[in-house]
Amino acid sequence: MLTFVYKLNNHRIMNAYIFPGQGAQFSGMGLDLYENSAIAKELFHKANDILGFEITKIMFEGTADELKQTKVTQPAIFLHSVILSKAMGDQFAPDMVAGHSLGELSALVANGVLNFEDGLRLVAKRAIAMQKACELQPSTMAAVLGLEDEVVEKACEEIEGIVVAANYNCPGQLVISGGVEAIEKACELMKEKGARRALVLPVGGAFHSPLMEPAREELAAAIKATKFNTPSCPIYQNVSTTAVTDPEEIKKNLILQLTAPVKWTQSVKNMIADGATSFTEVGPGKVLSGLVKKVDRSAETVLASI
Repeated sequence: MLTFVYKLNNHRIMNAYIFPGQGAQFSGMGLDLYENSAIAKELFHKANDILGFEITKIMFEGTADELKQTKVTQPAIFLHSVILSKAMGDQFAPDMVAGHSLGELSALVANGVLNFEDGLRLVAKRAIAMQKACELQPSTMAAVLGLEDEVVEKACEEIEGIVVAANYNCPGQLVISGGVEAIEKACELMKEKGARRALVLPVGGAFHSPLMEPAREELAAAIKATKFNTPSCPIYQNVSTTAVTDPEEIKKNLILQLTAPVKWTQSVKNMIADGATSFTEVGPGKVLSGLVKKVDRSAETVLASI
């Protein structure tokens, strides 16, 4: 049993809850929740009805290739994170939340801005819209390791074609996004500038780049038509990186997110500056916990469980 609120030297410990994005999926994800929590079982069945297919079968028994399908991956990660947070009951007590890319929608359900059903519907629409945008033009992403952010940004500007900084994951780790040829040229340039590695990633498209504009437009209509509530605690959004509590501002930032970079490093630094000392990762994997440690080694990281 985890205890999340306590005092140390008369200072209240602030708990940040963080939610992973695409790439954290694995076969068997969520099965333990389904078997050990009545609330989880109920929500998984509800998800199957909302999505119109048995996502639970793919999550619990599917192959890696089946889980890689965008229409499956994004809802699967969302469901694992959100259902885990619901199954935790009173143990779930965030003072602030943040999510990496897709994880931002999980965070918005966790802090009460969205209800479960609306959150899942938005995730499903997001996944389909992004897949369609990927099919319009060959595009990809690449991880650049060992360079300062500013060096990567300037190198992107030197390349002909669309290539932009997309994910500021932690100091010395930045993901770029754009057209296939532009990304390949950018990787060569990054190596010339001293990158330890510049590696094209096995992804379906240029997420968080201008090439996602068709998806942004499609998702914007769905977001605007969805009820957003006042959150129970602030969210540090990928676009703004600072504490946000106004539902309309949250909507605006969520719409911008598809074509704007994920500023994870900056978000974590701002959460720490605002008092966060403990980060609980809610969902599959522990990638975000590792990134937090690379931003600040003194930060405590915890993996959520029931």
